[in-house]
Amino acid sequence: MGYNKRKSEKETGRSGQYIMKRFNVTGICVPEENYMVDISGKIAQIKKLIDNRNYFTINRARQYGKTTTLYELRKRLPDEYLVVKISFEGLGDESFASPERFCPALVKQIVRALQFTSAEKEYIKQWENCHIADFDSLDDHITKMCREKKIVLMIDEVDKTSNNRVFLNFLSILRKKYLARAGGDDFTFHSVILAGVYDVKNIKLKLINAGLYTPTEGENKIYNSPWNIAVDFEVDMSFCPAEIATMLGEYEADHSTGMDIAAISNEIYAYTSGYPFLVSRICQHIDEKLEQNWNKDGIEEAVRMLLSEQNTLFDDLFKNIHNNEKLRELLYDLLFVGREIPFGIDHETIGMGFMYGFLKDANGKTRVSNKIFEMRIYNYFVLQEIIDADYSLNSAKSAIVHGGRFDMSVCLEKFRQHYAEITSGKDIKFLERHGTLLFLSYLKPLINGEGDYYIEPQIGDFRMDIAVQYKSEQFIIELKLWRGEEYQKEAHKQLLGYMASKKADKGYLLTFDFRKEKNKESKAEWVEFDGKKIFEVIV
Repeated sequence: MGYNKRKSEKETGRSGQYIMKRFNVTGICVPEENYMVDISGKIAQIKKLIDNRNYFTINRARQYGKTTTLYELRKRLPDEYLVVKISFEGLGDESFASPERFCPALVKQIVRALQFTSAEKEYIKQWENCHIADFDSLDDHITKMCREKKIVLMIDEVDKTSNNRVFLNFLSILRKKYLARAGGDDFTFHSVILAGVYDVKNIKLKLINAGLYTPTEGENKIYNSPWNIAVDFEVDMSFCPAEIATMLGEYEADHSTGMDIAAISNEIYAYTSGYPFLVSRICQHIDEKLEQNWNKDGIEEAVRMLLSEQNTLFDDLFKNIHNNEKLRELLYDLLFVGREIPFGIDHETIGMGFMYGFLKDANGKTRVSNKIFEMRIYNYFVLQEIIDADYSLNSAKSAIVHGGRFDMSVCLEKFRQHYAEITSGKDIKFLERHGTLLFLSYLKPLINGEGDYYIEPQIGDFRMDIAVQYKSEQFIIELKLWRGEEYQKEAHKQLLGYMASKKADKGYLLTFDFRKEKNKESKAEWVEFDGKKIFEVIV
């Protein structure tokens, strides 16, 4: 958004017909048809890289706006550049079977892309009427065609290649020509931009994981790459609250809902951390399914809808978690065990989670990248535990839910009994790792269909704040680890602070006591603290 001035509530689309603008989460977003964040600042940063003749990779997670960014970048580059944008998506496995297949297929894509530029017909014919049979002839032809043209080559979906060996050979050609150009000994593309999920520097890792490549003895299996000429791409492609506000501002100009744009932008960012798909999806739900309810309640309902839906982003998320045991264990340790894990992009598992968009660097600490991903991953583990469990909660539910009301104090008391039964004979290590999971897997079936829960994990302190919504009622729970009486008093203060932020008069404190002492305390009772009632349970 922000590239075109508002003309009226209806805008002229690519077909020339008047259309109503919509939020879009599929394919390319275009300003004439979709409400879009103003990314002109990001485009300006990328343009500087092109002006400096840099080669670089835009590697970001699925549905992170890479294709839309290339689309907008192409429109905004000056006439001095001839922008050739191609994609490896749908090119077909046969095109990567060998250099003899790949090179003509590449040229054919370039020819087609040139037809949508200002290139002269004669120049396009020179690209088309050539015999390119291998990398040597492709090398020579690029030299000829780039002698008097500043060509910016964009390749989208670059990691969709089926034979990365052939692609790596192509990168070697680009690298050789890039270095020769620096010495005045060759002509080549002015700038090359590769876009995909995998960082091309790590493309061998994808090959190895897929069983398609075996490193030679002594070869660095991940980082040995012909793309080491590329500069680092440091443009932040997530949306900050101010950028989200540009999209909402255009929407508000069209619809006059009276929304507080700054507050709504900050609230959306709090859930999404600016992940482009998630930002647009929340807005789309509010606009199309929630009667333009642009307030905190509307955002919470849109988030609930998002957490319960299937989409390609979540499908990709759980495919990668399911297929990678180390990544799955790391996520479990972060969310359920509360481990403090330093962030390190060079660590294979952390780097992979970062590349997929699951993890982020939070001041040197590894964190799940946004609240929505946190909740989906929590639910993933909780649902697995529910499926694997061999007990029924029917009798407990009849005591906990009655008259359309949910009794959280009874729920925690019943959980205390349940916990004692299912953990009998388990060692301390098991309890420390799975205590939180056992509570959430106990709670979820009881509120399913009528409510949900939201979690604020405090990693490194075995502390978790949980807001449970059941119909119109909200319950504030804090989970803690027993560390002595003084620490328990501090837990009360922390819970009161969380209750105040949620405007709650009552709170619930669930403490896990993993000490080995036989006479350790187990209780469930109401206590009063600073004039507020807290139901305290120790298991």
